[in-house]
Amino acid sequence: MLKKIFNKNTQIINNNDNNEEQINSIIERAKKSSDFTFLSLASNKEKMIIYYYSTLIDSEILKRDFLPYIKPKADQIKTLQELSSYIPLEQMLITDDVLEINSRLNKGSVLIQLHKDDKNVLMVDLSAITKGYRQTNDTENEFSVIGPKVGFIENMGTNLYLLRQNIVSSNLIFEEITIGSLSKTKVVLAYIDGVTNPQYVNTARQRVSEVDFDAVFDSSNLEQSISDNSNTPFPTLLTTERVDRATSALILGQVAIIADGSPYVITGPTTLLDFFISPEDYYLPWIVGSFFRVIRILGVIFSVFATPVYVAILTFHYEVIPQDLLGPLISSRSNVPFPPILEVIFLELTIELLREAGARLPAKIGQTLGIVGGIVIGQASVEAALTSNVLLIVVALSALASFTTPIFKMSNTIRLIRFPFILLAAIWGGLGIVIGLVFMLAHLLRIKSLGNPYLVPIFPFRSNDYADNVIRSSFEIMKNRPSYLRPLLKSKYHPKKNKDVKEGINNE
Repeated sequence: MLKKIFNKNTQIINNNDNNEEQINSIIERAKKSSDFTFLSLASNKEKMIIYYYSTLIDSEILKRDFLPYIKPKADQIKTLQELSSYIPLEQMLITDDVLEINSRLNKGSVLIQLHKDDKNVLMVDLSAITKGYRQTNDTENEFSVIGPKVGFIENMGTNLYLLRQNIVSSNLIFEEITIGSLSKTKVVLAYIDGVTNPQYVNTARQRVSEVDFDAVFDSSNLEQSISDNSNTPFPTLLTTERVDRATSALILGQVAIIADGSPYVITGPTTLLDFFISPEDYYLPWIVGSFFRVIRILGVIFSVFATPVYVAILTFHYEVIPQDLLGPLISSRSNVPFPPILEVIFLELTIELLREAGARLPAKIGQTLGIVGGIVIGQASVEAALTSNVLLIVVALSALASFTTPIFKMSNTIRLIRFPFILLAAIWGGLGIVIGLVFMLAHLLRIKSLGNPYLVPIFPFRSNDYADNVIRSSFEIMKNRPSYLRPLLKSKYHPKKNKDVKEGINNE
């Protein structure tokens, strides 16, 4: 086990038996990433070469405490020990251990070769410990009780640093693309080489490169431009502010797109069920996580169909109402002068107005307005006989159920598609709801995300991928990546090793 060396003592490790992967192959793989930087300090371009990830190191230390001390002497230095004596920094290591070099390089160390093909290199720790954190980078819209709460911010360098902090591998590739004829916005395409299917990488790269805007201010503009179908209310790419969600997407074999100036990261290809999965599901026991996920899906179904069913029953299908419930319904609507469709539209629009007003006002005022406004308007509407108290309960529960969706854009979609179902229920009753459902399913079947079917694994049916969709199975069952993503590396981990470790501990 390596020990950290302080007081400018340089540790030397030789491990010639651990060179299955040569240093040059590590460097060549890292060069695929746009944040990997290399430069030569000597007059001879093949001497005194420095390699590092610009998103992982502290650039101030590099410019102030590193380069000024070795650049003037670059042509005269003969050995790595001599080189280390000129650097006024701690935690330096001379080694030829390829695994150690790869690990330190991906954690913020600078790699220095005296000559291009040298096996022995000097590793100097210049990691930016506090680069990825600030007081205001907590998640705001995707809040969770359990798990990390670190979110992305508007700075591209910090966002890339946060991703590299979570995925310590040279296989994590960043490709930089500049779009916007006036804004010259930097967009980074992130994926894991050897895991993500190249077809998705090529599709995302081509679509981003073809974006022709004067200015791109946010990743939302970019998302609409590269989506497979812009004429749908359903989001075809998932945008997230959570670092753990973006990291998980990369590990599964998806592509992440980061735009400079935006605190949201685009991931894809996605499916419909991805929008109802919360990162918190994985931080709880699988039985509890599955319960909350099912509650979330049932809540969405209730939110969409509760008020349309109310309109259909009271307009066409009185016979399905139980006799014990018929009396309270009649008495609650006895003084209401409007048909069910009008009172439903009135209450639904009132709820939407309260939501919009609460979202546009400061947080504390918005919360107060939502609570007080809902109580006052609801009570006044019932007393003025503009609506029934039964419908008021149904609409309130429907609005509450729509908030269970973890992704804000899908929550907006659910709010919107409720209205066509209400109109169809008023015209044709239950048949209208069925017709609307058929049209919605037909539309969903046509949608794709980066060329991948939107309803998979429901259709096309993939039985092996249900371990982490409607329910969240145990980690032993979720050992493989989703087959519909066609990853180059099938398994995420090997549960048998964990099982053997547990059995060994129990035997002891």
